[in-house]
Amino acid sequence: MLKSKLRNKEVTLGSWITLGNIAIAEIMAKANFDWLVVDLEHSVISIDVAGELIRTIDLCGVAPLVRLTSNDPNQIKRVMDAGAHGIVVPMVNTPEDAALAIAATRYAPVGSRGVGLARAQGYGVNFNDYLQWQKDGPVVIVQIEHKDAIDQLDDILTVPGVDGFIIGPYDLSCSMGIPGQFEQPEFIKAMTHIRETGQRLGCPAGLHIVEPDSQRLELSIKEGYTFIAYSVDIRMIDVSARQGVSKLKAVLE
Repeated sequence: MLKSKLRNKEVTLGSWITLGNIAIAEIMAKANFDWLVVDLEHSVISIDVAGELIRTIDLCGVAPLVRLTSNDPNQIKRVMDAGAHGIVVPMVNTPEDAALAIAATRYAPVGSRGVGLARAQGYGVNFNDYLQWQKDGPVVIVQIEHKDAIDQLDDILTVPGVDGFIIGPYDLSCSMGIPGQFEQPEFIKAMTHIRETGQRLGCPAGLHIVEPDSQRLELSIKEGYTFIAYSVDIRMIDVSARQGVSKLKAVLE
């Protein structure tokens, strides 16, 4: 179970889905990732397609998570009812942001989520089991991707219910006025500070390795990251296709 692995500080490996095709979701799930994130923030995936992707991933025995378009309790309610095991929340800059997201995954009196009967609750049959699960079961990963979040990092990562964080390097660098300049000393310093703060507080540190690079993956594990997103569907397809065609053309020359 993903929740227990996070609490035990085990390394978990996932990936990102931005294409609304259930075959792609099934192929990636059967590659034995620990979790897969259905990305609603930077894709054209609709809520109904997200539901099918969640179902496919779940039935393959992999934890389906959803990266939200924003910290929206209504969207959180819908993806959780669809059967998501948890959420990845963009642009969490304050402890209040984190608390809002966590509350939206739980029913009253612990949270603020409205109660409904959908796939998550077995269409009503498993409501009592789900009622117990939702008290502590939903995984909430906060994205640290703005310089403002760094100022309140300790308070954000110690909000009860935060299961881990993942750094958004592009947005973070933009907020610092150095978009995409990941080699700048101030950006490296910020990344190191975020990771080390998470380690000090016992909060699993996450990183998205966008390009499918196994050496970068090994380095990230050595650095102490434990919630690691390895590439994304579109980059895996693109890299594989380009490498294949390049090798073919080299043979034909």
